[in-house]
Amino acid sequence: MHKDLIALRHALHRQPEPSGAEADTARFIAKALRATKPNSLVTGLGGHGVAACYDSRMPGPTVMIRAELDALPIPEASGVPYASERAGFGHLCGHDGHMAILMGLSGARPKRGRLVLLFQPAEETGAGARAILADPAFAALRPDYAFALHNMPGMALGSVAVAPGPASFASVGWRIAVSGREAHAAFPETGQSPAPFLAQLTHHLAALPKGADQAMATLCHLNMGAPTFGIAPGQAVAHVTLRAVSDSSLSVLEHDLQGWIAANAQGLQIDITRHDHFNATLNDPDAAAYVEAARHSLGLTQGAFTFPMRPSEDFGAFSAHAKCALFFLGAGDDHAALHDPAYDFPDALITPGVAMFQEILSRVTG
Repeated sequence: MHKDLIALRHALHRQPEPSGAEADTARFIAKALRATKPNSLVTGLGGHGVAACYDSRMPGPTVMIRAELDALPIPEASGVPYASERAGFGHLCGHDGHMAILMGLSGARPKRGRLVLLFQPAEETGAGARAILADPAFAALRPDYAFALHNMPGMALGSVAVAPGPASFASVGWRIAVSGREAHAAFPETGQSPAPFLAQLTHHLAALPKGADQAMATLCHLNMGAPTFGIAPGQAVAHVTLRAVSDSSLSVLEHDLQGWIAANAQGLQIDITRHDHFNATLNDPDAAAYVEAARHSLGLTQGAFTFPMRPSEDFGAFSAHAKCALFFLGAGDDHAALHDPAYDFPDALITPGVAMFQEILSRVTG
């Protein structure tokens, strides 16, 4: 049991910060990393990102292992003694545990090549990985292999699941602003209400075929008109999340929905903006094989999991730049779900998480 890493996780858990605002978390991590004497330490990477590089000084691959800095804007209701001290925010996805696992690798130098420990900001919004990749400082750290894990409630505690190919869906959020014209509620025919269009849109989204690419759309928010009884509405906003198993399938879904909206706008003015865009995560066969070999070598149970994961993962942006593998570490069959107010990362996962990354690193660079 890594008591020091558990204590570190609990400290992180008490002070959660949302996407893009992880300044205190980044400073905490950077201070801890400096004590391990990395060959280089980069801060302010893609925002609040922190990267520590440990160089063997021997020719070989660069292996990046990634964790996430950000928490969620959800009030915590776990009841643990180290619960969030920041009202309205909580580490309810386990990023505090992922960071603790990565800190268990700090100070390790591979036999060949380099180890880069990346603590990435803004995973929950899909902005962090792209910001890291766009930062000029990342060029000197660019990996040949990249690995990450995510804890997974519903899988047996400590079990591991990995597979080549799609590991998590691509997704994007659409904010659809609809403008018509208000009218007196007694004479709605003199105005132009967005209600009929929204009714059609809701029905169309629900009827979207899943198909081979498992495309889907979820209506997440709908607001129309003012909260009165005397005004027929003229304005509305809808938030819709689109998902598909690949980036190309998501592009097709967006194109088709754009066309449907244009054909059914009924004279309304419609403005669409894109938010929280996540690439699909694609597990490279070689990288996934290293993960599976590590699981087998450590005697960890193979987790029961159906790939790909429907929720999106910002790690997907790295798929086009390195041989990547995202694997899942079981948080327990009956554990509270991710993003649930009662969720808390299981401390028992720190030891197998550290062991998995140590074994993967050894196999890639040994």
